[in-house]
Amino acid sequence: MKEEAWSMPEGTLIWDRTQQLDQEDVLYPFALEELLCRQVGEGTAPFIHLWRHPRALVMGLRDSRLPRAAEAKQWLESDGYSVAVRNSGGAAVPLDLGVVNVSLILPKKQGQIDFRQDFETMYRLIKESLEAASQDVNKGEIVGSYCPGDYDLSIQGKKFCGIAQRRQAKAFVVQAFIVVTGQGSVKAELAQQFYRLAGEGAENGSFPQVAHDSMASLEELAGMTGVDSFIDSIKQTVRLRKQQTMAGRETGSAPELPTHEHIMDMVHSMKQRYGI
Repeated sequence: MKEEAWSMPEGTLIWDRTQQLDQEDVLYPFALEELLCRQVGEGTAPFIHLWRHPRALVMGLRDSRLPRAAEAKQWLESDGYSVAVRNSGGAAVPLDLGVVNVSLILPKKQGQIDFRQDFETMYRLIKESLEAASQDVNKGEIVGSYCPGDYDLSIQGKKFCGIAQRRQAKAFVVQAFIVVTGQGSVKAELAQQFYRLAGEGAENGSFPQVAHDSMASLEELAGMTGVDSFIDSIKQTVRLRKQQTMAGRETGSAPELPTHEHIMDMVHSMKQRYGI
């Protein structure tokens, strides 16, 4: 079945922070997006935010309630990981420099309650950006993957991307992690180790049962040798799809980018509310 045409909202801005690796706290990009999302809700232009982190594990809210989550966090931190609880959906995700995070920060339409169209936009963005590398990008839950969901993206049955969402009153963020380089099995094994410790004593079904062979990188699946080509392709796709919708239309104003101090205040607030 032929897929319907799709587009990015007019005026969408791109903020590439994939080379800004000086912030050790993995909550920093989530706090930044929380602030940008508020501005988008008030009428500023939509955003695409690209970022990476060298060594982190981000828990979902449900993960943080596992019996020994605090001990698992301490164990990871002792091994040099930045560990945090995000305020969006989904479960634990390991991050390193081979993982590119892509976030769509978009205004909420009046009366909008169905999130699937927003997930679909992210899926189409990633699928089209990978057309030169692979024609075999599929969506649907991959059993045994970490952070499983209906919008797992996979090639040859191996997951390389997961999608989650954070909703505010007037705007929302659709967040995707894309495993571009490295070994997917290594990341899956880290998630396994986290759940083995954090989930000790938990009821069956309280957390994902991760299989080490469920995950793979685009390097392994499609021969992609570096993150730069993927990042460039994402930007090119956004610009193309944005150009197709912008002719003669007014766009939202440019936002006032949050200061480092405001972002750190939000980091502190998120730790107070969601931390363990």
